[in-house]
Amino acid sequence: MAKAKTAYVCNDCGADFAKWQGQCTECGAWNTLKEVRLGSSVKTSASGGRSGYAGSLEAKVTPLAEINLEELPRFSSTLEEFDRVLGGGFVPGSVVLIGGHPGAGKSTVLLQVLCQLAQQQDALYVTGEESLQQVAMRASRLGLPTANLQMLSATDVDAVVQAAAQVKPKIMVVDSIQVMHQAEIQSAPGSVSQVRECAAELTRFAKQSGTVLILVGHVTKDGSLAGPKVLEHIIDCSIMLEGSHDSRFRTLRGIKNRFGAVNELGVFAMTEQGLKEVSNPSAIFLQRGDEVSSGSVVMVVWEGTRPLLVEIQALVDASSLGNPRRVAVGLEQNRLSMLLAILHRHGGLMVGDQDVFVNVVGGVKIMEPSADLALLFALVSSFRDHPLPRELVVFGEVGLAGEIRPVPSGQERIREAAKHGFKKAIVPHGNAPREPIKGMEVVVVKKLSEALGAI
Repeated sequence: MAKAKTAYVCNDCGADFAKWQGQCTECGAWNTLKEVRLGSSVKTSASGGRSGYAGSLEAKVTPLAEINLEELPRFSSTLEEFDRVLGGGFVPGSVVLIGGHPGAGKSTVLLQVLCQLAQQQDALYVTGEESLQQVAMRASRLGLPTANLQMLSATDVDAVVQAAAQVKPKIMVVDSIQVMHQAEIQSAPGSVSQVRECAAELTRFAKQSGTVLILVGHVTKDGSLAGPKVLEHIIDCSIMLEGSHDSRFRTLRGIKNRFGAVNELGVFAMTEQGLKEVSNPSAIFLQRGDEVSSGSVVMVVWEGTRPLLVEIQALVDASSLGNPRRVAVGLEQNRLSMLLAILHRHGGLMVGDQDVFVNVVGGVKIMEPSADLALLFALVSSFRDHPLPRELVVFGEVGLAGEIRPVPSGQERIREAAKHGFKKAIVPHGNAPREPIKGMEVVVVKKLSEALGAI
């Protein structure tokens, strides 16, 4: 009897090795190599053999000029915030991967979407983690229309593809990809080989049939998507549903999107009737107290295609430790250390013996450098115990030489702040408005010293 061939594949980057080792030499991660058995037989799909991820059965060379540029018609998910993250709705034949921590609401929001879409077109919900009765109980509790939604409880990917070929849905949800398996692969469900092959098989079906496929994915303890890295390369759109258990708000952020902008943000509120859209996210993130305190300032960040006003708070306190703490929630830790060095060199403020804590209110994660100037203002305000004006809004990138650099969409940021009643804005010189904005005093600065002098 021939000996079964095995390989060891890294869960983080997908690199394979002939033997097990503690550290992956490709990405540097530890204890991520998993054993994968290499089957001798070639998997033959129901669609006519092993084809590419795009699902094409015939390889035909076509001149670029002869390709039809007619855009595939999108259809709405019935949730405007969901459509915003997707880039305008679902594209037929696309594969969407949605991840998030347990309890974030992935299954809830997808059940809401499919129950509403099933009133207009064929929809199939495949559940592998819950029984049909459990899903039905959730739909009844949320008060969703359940008459037309087709349900399937299965974990065999071949059975899922056969059932979908009979139903011919326009949209299908697989919850989740980590529990799907193929009988030809010896490894357990959730392993690298199972996730890779099951996702490839489902993707081929979606591309060939024009079905919108939504895959639910698990996350690891550090918050990244579980499974091989090739999973994120196969799919067309990757989105993450984020939110802490002690907060009723959830944010849906686009990580990868072949049909729209990345880093788009959608905001939802968890209620008894499921996830409800928040049409004006700035209003919930600006719920400030009546008393103005030091270390707090409002900034305008750009999330995808719209401005968003959020409050940033800082606390600078004397440290009793030999190595003062630097804690950043919602911001990058390394950027905080860099800004503290800039503040010392170009602002004349030494906080090397102080504990520094920074928090973005509302659980928002700031991914762009436009929050640099607001963060420095909050640090100076807390250190000097000097409250900033309540009607002040700040944004701008700070360079290593102490210069204040302009940020994209500066005009729209200022107008959004004026719309919410702010009276004064401190912005980079490159973002000075071309025309005066009614009710808004705009102060432009070029250097960090000028900005600190303005407050």
